[in-house]
Amino acid sequence: MARLIGILMLAGALNAAMPTVPRPSPEFVIHPPSGPETLLSGYRGKVVALEFIQTTCPHCQHSVQLMTRLYAEVGKDGFQPLAVAWNDNAAELVPNFVRQLGVTFPVGVSDRNHVLTYLGFDFDARVAVPQIVWIDRKGIIRSETPPPSDEKMLQESYWREMLAQLLKEPAPATHAKTARKPVVR
Repeated sequence: MARLIGILMLAGALNAAMPTVPRPSPEFVIHPPSGPETLLSGYRGKVVALEFIQTTCPHCQHSVQLMTRLYAEVGKDGFQPLAVAWNDNAAELVPNFVRQLGVTFPVGVSDRNHVLTYLGFDFDARVAVPQIVWIDRKGIIRSETPPPSDEKMLQESYWREMLAQLLKEPAPATHAKTARKPVVR
């Protein structure tokens, strides 16, 4: 019984530390291995799946391949996957990763602290990968994987449900001004 109470308290502490959803997505700078940096806000008006990956992780490789397939199916409807690798030597590994897996969407790099800041995690947090953040057309984070990854959130059926729901929603008016959000580089 004491063990169960301890587990429940730990789960509560993890949930309390997690940022709430929905919430506005902060700006994030994606650094491609070559070429100009990309701002996450540049994809406003699209449904974005922002994946934080490690190029050497088999689960990340699988998720990127699945996102590539979904992008081929519904990219024309306003879906934009993006991946950010944050493992050691990511800038050197990403080009081969993209080529080997046939990735057809932008894959950039960042460092651990910027990724953890964007996700709202403590710098000493143990983070399972991939971490996936679903952002609606208005720039609002609608779903994200928790630090100890929830298997449901990493399944294709969940991704298809999120896409179906978010793609039905209208895009924001292009003339509307939005508040400036903090930038995570």
